[in-house]
Amino acid sequence: MILFSHICKTFNPGKEDEVRALKPIDLEIQRGDFVIIVGSNGSGKSTLLNLLQGSEMADEGKILINNKDIGHLAEHKRSRFISRVFQNPSMGIAAELTVLENFRLAAIRTKSKSVFIGNDASFRKRAEEKIKTLDLGLEKKLDQRMGSLSGGQRQALTLLMAVMDETKVLLMDEPTAALDPRSSEVIMQLTEKLQTEMQLTVLLVTHDMKSAHRYGNRLIQFKEGQISKDLKEQDKKSLSLPELWQWFS
Repeated sequence: MILFSHICKTFNPGKEDEVRALKPIDLEIQRGDFVIIVGSNGSGKSTLLNLLQGSEMADEGKILINNKDIGHLAEHKRSRFISRVFQNPSMGIAAELTVLENFRLAAIRTKSKSVFIGNDASFRKRAEEKIKTLDLGLEKKLDQRMGSLSGGQRQALTLLMAVMDETKVLLMDEPTAALDPRSSEVIMQLTEKLQTEMQLTVLLVTHDMKSAHRYGNRLIQFKEGQISKDLKEQDKKSLSLPELWQWFS
């Protein structure tokens, strides 16, 4: 369970360009929830993810995971159990390294660094089998540079790497915004599949209303730094797409 308790965040406090990104936020997310977060630009969506990841620190309040306060944990320590996929398919990868070398880096992300991890035939076989589940033929491109792949291919591989090992919470910040419709659908279907199989807790920010309507068991709208709407599973299922569009009128 993730608990945001009275979380506040202000950028440039006391200055002319002061921005209250998050006003007091109280939010409880259950283990295994697939939460879709929508809202206009600047409404606080990405700030919420940043605070959970640890790339930003809250001004007030607490963030607890399974009743443990993680506010004191640095970002690299939270990365043992929190992973993130960004909008740009080039983020989270080493473009000049091969697909297999990128998977090696992902494999040691939560472990003591060793040049020997992943340097054997068994690791190559495991990576090949994992990538094969994408059904994109990428298991045949283990020795190809990651940067030479398409945006959709890179994003699919990035998602696979993000949920390796001990990840319990997956943050996704507009992961399909830079992709074509077909690649976007592949990423959303893959996210749903991994979330179900691994019982991940997923927070996904998107401006794609069709995806927001179709995926996830919970839908939250942010507006001016606060939670404007919060629909649980049954209410989300009964929401029509036109009604969702009306949230932004």
